[in-house]
Amino acid sequence: MNCWKSINLEKEYGRQWLKYISFLISLLTFITLYVPFSIIHGETNTNDSGIVYFIIALITLPILHTLSHMMPLIIAKKPVKMVFHKNRNRTPVLTYCTNAHISKTMSLLVAIAPTFFITLPGIMMSWLVVDYYVYTLILTSIHVGMTYVDFLYIHHIAKAPKKSFVENGNNGFDILLKESS
Repeated sequence: MNCWKSINLEKEYGRQWLKYISFLISLLTFITLYVPFSIIHGETNTNDSGIVYFIIALITLPILHTLSHMMPLIIAKKPVKMVFHKNRNRTPVLTYCTNAHISKTMSLLVAIAPTFFITLPGIMMSWLVVDYYVYTLILTSIHVGMTYVDFLYIHHIAKAPKKSFVENGNNGFDILLKESS
């Protein structure tokens, strides 16, 4: 296999810049979604008992995001290894890795999976569950901000040749091509 392109988003954009843009996207998403949903639901009282569930959901959101990345790999019976480690802030983080090369199509599915498994159901829940729609909108908006990096990956992978493979590297990922014989 030949390396077509190596991509390290933190090196290319910077960690702080990625966090800043993710925060802005979350904020803009909440503002954009809150206005129409507040018009749809009219004057409703937000149920304060939902704050405990909101905090629990907020804490588990990064883990659910990572698990939703893993779902297409598990469904396709690709080898996936979950790894818990502590980041610089000493908070536990769940990551995953595969020991095999993944096709371009599978990589795109893995990158877009959290949008289908978390964001879209969050928007539907905001519409259906009137008493807790503010909480679900906040969680959905935070998740949209989290998926910003996923869409940067999708942007890079979509430009790759059709028969390429993606491999997780140490600080990003590599797009590989089979050697022509």
